Amino acid sequence: MLARRLVMLAALVLAAAPAAAQSPAAGDKITIGVSLAQDDNPFYIAMLKGIRARAQELGWDVVSVSANEDKLKQINGVQDLVARGVKGILISPIDSVGVNAAYDAAAAAKIPIVSVARGSASPNQTIHVAMDEKQIGRDIAEWTAKRLGGKGQVAMLLGPSGAPTFKNLADGYTEVMAKYPDIKIVFRSDGPLTRERGVKQAEDALVANPDLAAIYTANDDVALGATQGVLAANRKGKTIVTGMNGVPPALRAVKDDNMAMTVELNPVEWGRLGVDVLATYLKGDKVDPRVFIKHQLIDSSNVDSKLPKS
Repeated sequence: MLARRLVMLAALVLAAAPAAAQSPAAGDKITIGVSLAQDDNPFYIAMLKGIRARAQELGWDVVSVSANEDKLKQINGVQDLVARGVKGILISPIDSVGVNAAYDAAAAAKIPIVSVARGSASPNQTIHVAMDEKQIGRDIAEWTAKRLGGKGQVAMLLGPSGAPTFKNLADGYTEVMAKYPDIKIVFRSDGPLTRERGVKQAEDALVANPDLAAIYTANDDVALGATQGVLAANRKGKTIVTGMNGVPPALRAVKDDNMAMTVELNPVEWGRLGVDVLATYLKGDKVDPRVFIKHQLIDSSNVDSKLPKS
């Protein structure tokens, strides 16, 4: 009888062993990795703030690596995160193809990698927390066409040529502008999302087209630079500039009537949404491959409600 009880006890211990072995891991604090496309861009600074705030609410730690528009640096940074054993990675890829090795490294380690804002063509992208890029481009174009009264010359300062986000935005914009025969796109240029480039190319576009009516820009940094070029050419009120992202300096420029419009994507909330999507995935719940964040056009009619409270 005693022997039989010992056998039963041993069986119970063996059955419980896997659960006991897993319990310490289940109690470990989750650490996630973050690799954003730019380190000093106000949009990404705000996004990282949102990521850190939401992760803290969940009791998670965040490790951020630098990329700053350097593809190799971004790949190496993600590989470092993989080596650290993070539970998930949030990434805004510099290029849709050029940093695929980062996604490959995460997949090889069975670590989910969620693209936030910019997306990747990699089959190893777990989820893309995106904006409805083409629709935003359409909305900017419709707003611009209405403001111009359906006629005028337009310049387009696009984003990096390798990023599909900016191609989709531009496609949506040109799709709508094609419906207005008296609006002509007379200048197009790809390039980095910097204020310096915005100044230079706005100046170039205005020299080539002195009667330029509008400048479309891929983000607020480029828009703020383009605004400087417009002001320097004494074209305030004659050449309107549209931006995108709704960062505080752009909102102030809209308030001062230097920029005509921007699109609020709320990078803080975008970062928070990225963390929530990753949390849902880690719990084993179903998540769509693409999750969209809401957007809103900000111009003189509603900018006061969006300005940071002092």
